[in-house]
This record gives sequence, structure tokens and C-alpha cells, in this order.
Amino acid sequence: MANRSAQELELLEKARRYLPGGNNGNVQHEPERQFLLQRGVGSHVWDVSGKEYIDYLLGSGPMVLGHSHPAVVEAVTEAVQGGSTFFATNDRAVLLAEQIVEAMPCAEKVRFTTSGTDATFQAMRVARAYRKRDKILKFEGGFHGSNDYALMSVTPGERGGNFPHPVPNSAGIPKAIEDLVLIAPFNDAETATQIIEQNHDELACVIMEPMQRVLAPKPGFLQAIRDITAHYQIPLIFDEVVTGFRLAYGGAQEFYGVTPDMATVGKIVGGGFPLAAVTGRDEIMAVYDSSRAEPDEFVSQVGTLNGNHVAAAAGLATLAELRKPGAYERLHGTGRRLREALETLCSEAELPALTTGEDPTFDILFMDQPVSDYRSTLANDRGITEQFNVGLLNRGVLKGWPSKFYISLAHTDEDVDRTIEAFGQSISEIRT
Repeated sequence: MANRSAQELELLEKARRYLPGGNNGNVQHEPERQFLLQRGVGSHVWDVSGKEYIDYLLGSGPMVLGHSHPAVVEAVTEAVQGGSTFFATNDRAVLLAEQIVEAMPCAEKVRFTTSGTDATFQAMRVARAYRKRDKILKFEGGFHGSNDYALMSVTPGERGGNFPHPVPNSAGIPKAIEDLVLIAPFNDAETATQIIEQNHDELACVIMEPMQRVLAPKPGFLQAIRDITAHYQIPLIFDEVVTGFRLAYGGAQEFYGVTPDMATVGKIVGGGFPLAAVTGRDEIMAVYDSSRAEPDEFVSQVGTLNGNHVAAAAGLATLAELRKPGAYERLHGTGRRLREALETLCSEAELPALTTGEDPTFDILFMDQPVSDYRSTLANDRGITEQFNVGLLNRGVLKGWPSKFYISLAHTDEDVDRTIEAFGQSISEIRT
């Protein structure tokens, strides 16, 4: 990317000097395409050099209202004027917990934390305490943050072995963890059911993204997992850090009509601030309550910023906007228009491609066969994906790298028109 200002070049050099890899571990670009974001308003963000982007990254999902939404800014300003954090339980956290319970079908109790990674880690710990078992089952390709249990078989690539054996996705994970995690294929109810049946007496829980990354569940798949886990009384955890309050106000549970025993929420529920939560049935969540749990069942969970009142204020303001009539029709409609245009442009260019996911968050895969699980996505042409993403970035369209578009209520018809134009131009430059 050309036209980097002297200020941005200096800051990029400092980033390389002070940050491992020159970044925070999230978005990583080649040196010639690196930039530093400075501010965001509505559906647009600007880098330090002043370049403007239509933003479909949206902070990796939480900014469903867009950046600097007036209602959120007002709520946060009022909250922070009354202090930054208390450690003790505060009023806004109580009110946000009430909203989560009213929204999510599985939620009877809520315990706050500060990130999706910690929420999924806590959910698995709670399930182990409740069930008095140690092993968990997750699905290949599923991402549940960066805790040790979650970083198994997220992107095993060609190393993906025989189910249910895991492949660690990071150095530094204790070898013993591999013996505690079982792996099943997403959207394969028969294989997943067999693995659960064979290991049911050792399983503490099954954890899954109801929409895995950008793979929608096949009809009946989620219900099949619900049925087999219920049969063996194994807690089923939906990781709704991405899908919660995005696919529908009640999350994927409402959207797909399947209710788990527990769920993790984050991103949107914190309105762009560090906040996440574990939710679930009262009977299971009671392990957090020292007055109800036996000493060997009690789960201690302490965090300086748990339920921080500024983050809770942002979450309350965000959820209030999402409850307004037409919010989800607009989210789905905007995403649908982008997806349909992208598919049409690829078809006209005779470029094999398909979009995956649901309208409020989706991606494009450059391949000519259907996808249903992680291994089938490996047929995606990464070279074409790279060309497409670079083309969009050069034209001021920012998305997840290398994957995923997030849609916000702030995206306008003009944004969509400009994005579709960038789609066409980027596709026309692709060399196969």
C-alpha cells in the first residue's frame, strides 16, 4: 500500500520494534500492506495516514451498530464519569445479566468475564465440575478462543488425523491436554454421535459453534447433537461469542431453534468493550455459588474487570438498539444483497466460487464444490482468495483477513454500492 504518511511509517517501525511480529496477534499483513487504524465512525474506519475504509471487519464482530454509535457513546460517557471499575458487583452488570437471560433460551444464570477465550475456558471448567468428568469434545475447525483446550484441531490442515484424535494449533500447550480433547467432524451427525456414544462416560461436555466459523449447520445436525448429549446427560455448550445477538436477538439458539445447556457470549454483548459471559441452566451454573455447591464442586472465578460497569453500559445500549423493530431484517437484508451480488459477479466472470455462512456474517470460497466441514474448505483456492482480498483492501474495503464479512446496522446503501463495485473490479483483476 502506497502513500503511507511519515507518522504512520514511524509508528509501524515502532510496532515492529516493540510488538512481536509488529502486531497484536490478530490482523496480520505482509509488510508492504501494513497499516494502523486510528479511528472509526459508523461503517467507516481511517488509518493513521488518513485512508478511509468501508469496514466489514467491525472489530471482529462486536461493532454491530457501527463505530461510535451515539447511544453507546452517551452510555459509556455517563458510566465512566461515575468511575472506571469497582471489582464489586455493580448495577449495570445486574441489568445486563437480566437482558441476557431474557434473550437467550438456555440462560438462567450469567457469570461475566472479559473475553470470549476466558468465557469458553470457564464454560468447560464449569461443565467438568458439574459432570465430574475431564474430557471435552469439540469439532474440527471450530474456534473457541486461545485457551489450551480450544486450540486443538482449529486449522490442522493436512495434519488432520483420524477422529477423534486432536492436533494442537499452538506451541506451549501441555501434552497432557491432547488426552483430554476429542475431535469430531462438523455437520456429520453420524460420526459425531458414534464418538459421543463410545466416550460418553468420560465426557464433561460437548462444545461447538452452532454456525462454525462461516459454515452453516445442515438441517437436523444441531438437533442430533442436542439429542445424543441429552440422552447421556452431557452438557451441550454453544459458543455464541460470534453468533450471539447477531443471527437473531436470541442468538443461534433462536435462529436455528435448538437450545443447549450452556452458552458463551461476547463481542456484541459488550458493545465493543472487554466483556463476555458464561450463561446456562441454573443447576449447572450453581457450581459458581459457594452457598449451593459442595466444596469439591465449587468453581472459583475471580477477575478484576468481570462485569465492568463501563462495558456493561455499552452492552446495554447496544442491545437496546438491536431490540428496535426492523434491526435484524436490515442486518440480514444488507448481507443478502452483498452475497447475491458477489455470487453473480463470480458467475459472470466464470470464476468458481460460493458464499458460506449466514447473511449477517459470511465469506466467499473460491471453489466449485459444496462445503460442509473444515476439511472440505481446504479445496478453497488460497491464491485467488489472496488476490481478491488485496483488491478489496486497495479499494478501501476492509474485511477479515483472510476471511469473513461482518455486517452492521451502520452500513448504508451507498456503502453496499461501493462495495459491489469493488467486488467487480477486484474479480476482474484475478489471474488463475
